[in-house]
Amino acid sequence: MMPSLPRGIRNNNPGNLNYVGQAGAHKEAGPNGRFAVFATPEDGLRALRDQLVRYVERDRVNTMAGIIAKWAPPTDGNDTSAYAATVAARVGLGAKQRFNALTPDQLTALMHAIIRVENGQDPYGPLVEQVAREATASPPSIT
Repeated sequence: MMPSLPRGIRNNNPGNLNYVGQAGAHKEAGPNGRFAVFATPEDGLRALRDQLVRYVERDRVNTMAGIIAKWAPPTDGNDTSAYAATVAARVGLGAKQRFNALTPDQLTALMHAIIRVENGQDPYGPLVEQVAREATASPPSIT
């Protein structure tokens, strides 16, 4: 029997975003369902990207530790410090190093790192960079 794919990949939601009414998504089925299910991997990657951009631009979060504290809070049973250290290393910043904005390369690296931590794998390859770079061409509406 083939092992099942990680939840985030099955749900086309590589960041494991909770369902909060995202356009084009629905809540996963089941009594413990709380995560969004997107129609395509691209839709899930765009939702991941847009949430990260909101944290930086709308919420003014300016460290990897701050982003991950919102993304995977310890109240959900996450080891937020270890998660932030892992992600920061992959982005090339210190966990508590301040930044003003994320470059397209940093956003790409951050997305790849979150996908790997959330799913134990990252099957998306260059699609992540393509979606990350769309952010500079057409930034999401900040609400």
